[in-house]
Amino acid sequence: MMKAVPEKAVAVALWQRGGSAEEEMSLAELHNLARAAGVQVVRSFTQIRPQADKRYYIGPGKAQEIGAYAEENNIATVIFDSELSPSQVNNLERLIPAKIIDRSELILDIFAQRATSKEGKLQVELAQLKYQLPKLMGKGRDLSRLAGGIGTRGPGETKLEMDRRRIRQRIDLLERQIRRLERHRSLLRKQREKRDVFQAALVGYTNSGKSTLLNQLTGADALAADALFVTLDPLARKMPAARIPIVISDTVGFISGLPHHLIAAFKATLEEVSAADLLLHVIDASDPNVERQVQEVDKVLAQLGCADKERIIVANKIDLVAPQAVQNLANKFRGMTMVPVSALHGANIDKLAEEIQRHMEPMVRFRALLPRKIFGRLNAAYAGNLIPLEFGEDYVRVEGELPGSVAATLAKYYVKE
Repeated sequence: MMKAVPEKAVAVALWQRGGSAEEEMSLAELHNLARAAGVQVVRSFTQIRPQADKRYYIGPGKAQEIGAYAEENNIATVIFDSELSPSQVNNLERLIPAKIIDRSELILDIFAQRATSKEGKLQVELAQLKYQLPKLMGKGRDLSRLAGGIGTRGPGETKLEMDRRRIRQRIDLLERQIRRLERHRSLLRKQREKRDVFQAALVGYTNSGKSTLLNQLTGADALAADALFVTLDPLARKMPAARIPIVISDTVGFISGLPHHLIAAFKATLEEVSAADLLLHVIDASDPNVERQVQEVDKVLAQLGCADKERIIVANKIDLVAPQAVQNLANKFRGMTMVPVSALHGANIDKLAEEIQRHMEPMVRFRALLPRKIFGRLNAAYAGNLIPLEFGEDYVRVEGELPGSVAATLAKYYVKE
């Protein structure tokens, strides 16, 4: 059986900041996205402009250059590292003899390939139809040119060629079906709450290792691979050997430029994040762009109303970096709880499990006269949680905040305000 030949494409980026490190990282990420979609990017075109051209996004001269290259080299697809307006797509297609795909459509295409469950497929189809509808309403776009391949998976050609009324009817139907699934998921969450189940959710940039970490923490068998967007459907599993029941949910990975239609379509899935008592923010300690990735995740969490939710930073893949790099990360996240782990090899998973359980309990504030030995042990275990007010010969007067179960063992040492 002959192996399928990858679709040939070129990547296009408009650099409004002169080719900054962030812009270069975004273009490199676009290449990774294209690879995940099964497309071979053979060349990149970049243009430095202070602002996008209203008609073509890039300048018309650059568009003609890309068009000539596409014709000479049999390029099937041109992928832009930004979101294009319907009119820009129409105008570009007049100059470039290839499909014009923007970053959002590329991400949606990957989701269409990855979706396996009924809910996942519904959510992807809804996102694609909502994204495509304004473009299908434009007069210039010739749907007959969408001859399969990247950007046409999911709903498929026949659905994309439906008239506007039928597309809107399909969107309404999908939204009703997803709302039913949303109610079912909400019911399951409420049942967990009634049983006093502590809920934690894994969040993070795509390919940071969330599914591998879920497997380590719970013994689950979630699919884990070195690829973008392996997980689309949330998977909730109970963490064994915890003092009270803990359920950990894996969620879809975030990425720069995540289409807002996709966030809206995956609302039911992402509500696992909103309902969680604790977020486990998984970062890839080996990725040089980790700080930018954290910022992108924070943006999505803010859209979900979860920016202030309690969280643990889980610095994953420490087996791939030097100890000093881990320390540098700890310095960057000073003031936040960070646990370095290797989900692949199981390093520090026990420490992470302990930290999760520590976050389960309400914190109790108190003042006490603690024997020096007890103060020393507690201060080592809960650095920063005990503030020494006075050092005596055999005691330390402290003000502190500790988990309720720990604070309860110190009751005999309490002093009144």
